Amino acid sequence: MIDIERMTPGSPPAGFTFARTGKGPEGQWTVVEDPTASMGRAIEQSNTDRTDYRFPLAIHDSLSAANVDVELRFKVVGGKIDQAGGIAVRLADADNYYVVRANALEDNVRFYRVVNGRREQLAGANLRVTANEWHVLGLRAEGERVTVSYDGNTLFSVIDTTFTQAGGVALWTKADSVTRFDRIRIIALSQGRD
Repeated sequence: MIDIERMTPGSPPAGFTFARTGKGPEGQWTVVEDPTASMGRAIEQSNTDRTDYRFPLAIHDSLSAANVDVELRFKVVGGKIDQAGGIAVRLADADNYYVVRANALEDNVRFYRVVNGRREQLAGANLRVTANEWHVLGLRAEGERVTVSYDGNTLFSVIDTTFTQAGGVALWTKADSVTRFDRIRIIALSQGRD
């Protein structure tokens, strides 16, 4: 579990490096007070630049793994172009990774591979994603299988071999989404299996 409650409000979250896929400025990542967060604080991306193909990343510094189980709570609090939050895994760099994201404007959860900065959807589910409410998003990458969950329910699994090597884990947003992240749990899995 990432100790957000020990981080300083108004400062960038400790233990993260920041990057961006696409065009436009990088994200503005800060620790904010939020009484609805588990421990009263959350990590927020607050840059509202409206560049559509812009995906700010907050990359967790202390982990590189191929097989990983990530779960977090996210809450979209703003955005006119987009209202999205997600998890990136097996991140080689800002242009190459897998990402699952939930979108409150589109009411869906989508799983993509990003290769050389280009997104390609591999799976998805249409369901209610409400803004200004906490939701739980999960992504488990083990071997060639990636499984996505939302609010405690498994949505789908995908078999893909684009990224098999160890890579980083990152928080992800899109365009002008103002999104908060809380209760971030990252577990490196010992081995992959189908």
